[in-house]
Amino acid sequence: MADQADIAAMHRAVELAARGLGSTSPNPVVGCVILDASGRLVGEGYHQRAGGPHAEIHALRAAGDRARGGTAYVTLEPCNHTGRTGPCAQALVEAGVARVQHAVADPNPQATGGADTLRAAGVSVGRGLLAEEAEAGNIAWLTSVRRGRPFVRWKYAATLDGRIAAADTTSRWITGPESRADVHRLRAEADAVIVGSGTARTDDPHLAARDIEGAVQPLRVVVDTGATAVRPGARILDDTAATLVAVAEDADLSAAGHLKDVVRLPRAARGLSVPALLAVLHERGVRSVLLEGGPTLAGSFVAAGAVDQVVGYLAPVLLGAGPHALGEAGITTIGDALRLRMTESVRVGADLRITATPADATEPHATTARPTAAHATTDHATKEI
Repeated sequence: MADQADIAAMHRAVELAARGLGSTSPNPVVGCVILDASGRLVGEGYHQRAGGPHAEIHALRAAGDRARGGTAYVTLEPCNHTGRTGPCAQALVEAGVARVQHAVADPNPQATGGADTLRAAGVSVGRGLLAEEAEAGNIAWLTSVRRGRPFVRWKYAATLDGRIAAADTTSRWITGPESRADVHRLRAEADAVIVGSGTARTDDPHLAARDIEGAVQPLRVVVDTGATAVRPGARILDDTAATLVAVAEDADLSAAGHLKDVVRLPRAARGLSVPALLAVLHERGVRSVLLEGGPTLAGSFVAAGAVDQVVGYLAPVLLGAGPHALGEAGITTIGDALRLRMTESVRVGADLRITATPADATEPHATTARPTAAHATTDHATKEI
């Protein structure tokens, strides 16, 4: 059974892992803490960027010879393969670590097996310490590996009666400045931000992460079936970040010479295939998506079973009329309702941020707060929060 020192060390490793959110894709976020043989902290580290040293290597470098006979606490099973960096399991063995505790097993078939390598070398291995917390912090990458597509977080802002705009379409600002700043944090943690043509046409959004120090800008994606929404000079076409425009296979691109990166996707019942879009993004190394935009686009992803997490910002405001947050999602009876499991509720300024995951998800999802339809369609316009 883990003692308080074990728990404290792994908790610190989870905190360290969170520092890599938004900068390690397509790799996971990982934290590592090393205690020497007497239980003193001698090294810690986290995976800082894709292609750079893994968390274990940073921690081992800090610990030096003091790691010999000690214990390593890692949020994810140490890798067992050589890619752009060497296998961390072997590095731990060579450092003379006597014991390794990892929170979550590595589901990646190319990297798994680190625990077996450690055991074969005589290292004592434990698994599952603070697994729930480590899973929550790394849920985007874990979901992408388990499902073979990017993790999708749907974000929306609404009044208490579920309206995202007034009857005359005005919506700036439903939520307060604190919530709007929090959305930029979500953007900075995502590999891609997706909106539909309605938002692109009406709001001319920028979709970059602002005021986040060191942020790696996400890929900006517009679902524009007819290739008519992203006009020359649109803010989304500036050089702040890359932009991908998804259009129908038969879309006329004769007037779209201003679009630098276009992908053609098959049509679905209403718009473009959501699975096809996510497959393209996954092939490009996108492991996490922030779904923004309007209710129609959100409904398409919900109908496709492609929403892994919902983050709703609810403002203490009532409108009584206007568009709802979620459009047609293929749900016609209460028995088919998508039931969600609330994992977090927290005040953000004057607003309430609620995080929830599908209750019937087949894979484990976040159950605690982090440290700190088969088609995509043209969505109704909705202002950025």
